[in-house]
Amino acid sequence: MIPHTPLDSARLSPAAQRALGPGPGRTMAARGLLPLAPADQIAVLYQLSLDTESTLAQSARATAAGLPEKLLAGALAQPTTDPRVLDFFAQLIADKPAVFDAIALNPAVADQTIATLAGRAGSREVDQIAQNEQRLLRHPEIIAAMYMNRRARMSTIDRVVELAVRNGVRVPGLAAWDEVARALTGAPPASADGDAMFAAMAATTVRDDSALTTGDAEQALPEDEAAGAAAAQGEDDEERKLTVPMKVRLATLGDAFERAKRIRDPVRMVAIAAIKAPGVTDIEAARYAGNQALAEDVIRYIAANRNWTKLYAVKVSLCRNPKAPIVETTRFLPFLRQKDLVNLSKSKSVPSAVAAQARKLIMQRSAK
Repeated sequence: MIPHTPLDSARLSPAAQRALGPGPGRTMAARGLLPLAPADQIAVLYQLSLDTESTLAQSARATAAGLPEKLLAGALAQPTTDPRVLDFFAQLIADKPAVFDAIALNPAVADQTIATLAGRAGSREVDQIAQNEQRLLRHPEIIAAMYMNRRARMSTIDRVVELAVRNGVRVPGLAAWDEVARALTGAPPASADGDAMFAAMAATTVRDDSALTTGDAEQALPEDEAAGAAAAQGEDDEERKLTVPMKVRLATLGDAFERAKRIRDPVRMVAIAAIKAPGVTDIEAARYAGNQALAEDVIRYIAANRNWTKLYAVKVSLCRNPKAPIVETTRFLPFLRQKDLVNLSKSKSVPSAVAAQARKLIMQRSAK
């Protein structure tokens, strides 16, 4: 989103300047009651939407949202339209096809506005955005927005990711970009059937996952994998037909149940994409930190995440997990409670170096 700052009044038409001048004309303009040319009307409504008087600003926004689609599209298609005005209407009303087309095809539109549209639009509109390869390479944040849009076709995503990889462009905003890029290697491009299959599976990854994602992270039980195990069961034919790029994207877009399934995938990049997903909560991190069945790379990623390792539940879970890097676990040991240190000192499942360090810390605390 670009900053919505007031337009230079000197560049407005005389009619627009009069509408914005002092007097009752401002209120009439905000309600759409003044006879203005379409180009003037959208500029005036944008300007009034920024007014310090909240009632006037709200009225202007409501009028802008209710403008006839054909009239609005014609005004927004003009190449002289200010990029801020285009962005304003993109935020407000771009769900109408004609309005979207007018904004997206206007040469004056800002790249940031296109990124906003790419994250919200339907599959047809995303395909249209994907056609401008020069813009995608210039502003790869658009690719990130497309990737995170569930309605974007998988075949379109494969194509724009391949475009970025081929041109050596790293896409910001995707923590799992390395996995997204590598997943394309050797993978067949998504077909129409693949698009339909991915869309159907993506639609099922929005569930009530509060049982897995909320609660007190300090009290999280890393051993409690029942929900995740249940989510991993019942793999069907469609699941086996998924390509690696599809699995990586599902891991990124999915809910906690989907992540619990993908994080156990035998393909390393799928599991890493799951732990890097933006939706992963502290509760999930604490649970996964203590799971010895997960790939070592997943545990290493958790141990390297400073936001997660601030939590006691994550520290103690990593110290109990033999797959965690010893360098990290020995750094966490001094922060553990006495009871947890005693359990670690007696444990046969942790590395001997960790158990020995735990015993040393116990003796040091006893000597004080």
